[in-house]
Amino acid sequence: MSQRVEFFFDVGSPASYLAWTQLPSICHQAGAELVYRPMLLGGVFQATGNASPAAVPVKGVYTRRDLARHAKRYGVTLNENPFFPIITLMLMRGATGVQLHMPERFQDYLRAIFKALWVDALDLNQPALTAAALRDGGFDVDEILALANRPDVKAALRTTTDEAIARGVFGAPTMFIGDEMFFGQDRLDFVREAIADPAERAPHTRN
Repeated sequence: MSQRVEFFFDVGSPASYLAWTQLPSICHQAGAELVYRPMLLGGVFQATGNASPAAVPVKGVYTRRDLARHAKRYGVTLNENPFFPIITLMLMRGATGVQLHMPERFQDYLRAIFKALWVDALDLNQPALTAAALRDGGFDVDEILALANRPDVKAALRTTTDEAIARGVFGAPTMFIGDEMFFGQDRLDFVREAIADPAERAPHTRN
């Protein structure tokens, strides 16, 4: 049976963006299933008392540098968003709605929003810019807004966020393999090791 990697994320997290660029290939190479779990990071912070690294100026400076190092290592573009933090409630409801009702477009949605936030560095606190990003991604803006406002979508995002909190999540991204939790895109090597072939993980003995 293949391993199952649950990926709890919020598009407003640059670390979630970096993890999103790497996890598909990591899981594909290991034959593992990648399960996307969109959650509301603001709700997690409120419940756990955690906060963005940007709330501590010196930590924020270091975190930005460290994310830039990882982006260079991964070979992906990451631009600092001067409008950070972004209020992601509608964005994450949109992600949940597309996942539930338009699953074939889920990656297109994530690509459009992650690009707008962390490549183009747009202020997605502005509805007009969010609408433009969705149109650029090939979406009907009114359709996405309708999805985001569906009661079942709101409930699903709330349920996933509550589940994340109950399982010990305090930030994004957080990955689970079974009950084992891995926090941060800088822990992807541990995820890779955990889903590797058991024979490859077994210690080598000398003859």
